[in-house]
Amino acid sequence: MHKKNHISDGELVTQYVAGNQKALTILVKRFHKTFCNHAYWIVKDAEVAKDIAQDSWKLIIDKLETLQNPARFKSWALRIVHRKSIDWTRTMAKQKQQKSDYKVTQSIRDIPSADTSLVKQQLKEAIAKLSISQQRIVRLFYVHELSLKDIAKTLEISVGTAKSRLYHAREQLKKQLKK
Repeated sequence: MHKKNHISDGELVTQYVAGNQKALTILVKRFHKTFCNHAYWIVKDAEVAKDIAQDSWKLIIDKLETLQNPARFKSWALRIVHRKSIDWTRTMAKQKQQKSDYKVTQSIRDIPSADTSLVKQQLKEAIAKLSISQQRIVRLFYVHELSLKDIAKTLEISVGTAKSRLYHAREQLKKQLKK
C-alpha cells in the first residue's frame, strides 16, 4: 500500500482495466520517476531515459489487460523498462560498431594507389581482403603505431584477443602475398 493514495497497485490496475482512467493517472504519477531512474541507471543519458520510460508506458498500457497478477504490476512494468533500456544500449553498441567498421573500410580504400609501388598495391589489396576486425587491428598497430594494450582498450577487447587477431591477420597477409 502507498500512503499517498491508500490504493494498492493491484487495485489501480484492476480499476484501470475496468475503465477507470484516473487509476492510470495515479499509476503514472506513482511510477514514472522510478521508470526514468531505472532506465537512466542503464543508459546513462537522462533524455534517453525519459524517452525509454515514455515508450515503456505505451507498451505497459497496451499490455496491462494481459497482466495475470495485478499485484505484481511494479516488477512486471520494471522488467519492460529494463528490457527496453537494454535493447537501446545494444542498438547503440551495434551502430557504433557499424560506424567503426565503415571508417576502417573507408580508410583502407583511401590509401592512395597512384604513387605506390607494386608491393604496396598488393599489400593494400591483401589488407582489404581481411575481415573488418583484422583490418582494424592492422591499421591500429602498423599505421597508428598503438601498442597491443592500447589497441585492446580502444577496441574494448582483451590483450590476448588483440594479439590473436594481429597474429591471424599477419598469417592471412602472408598467404595472400605468397600468391
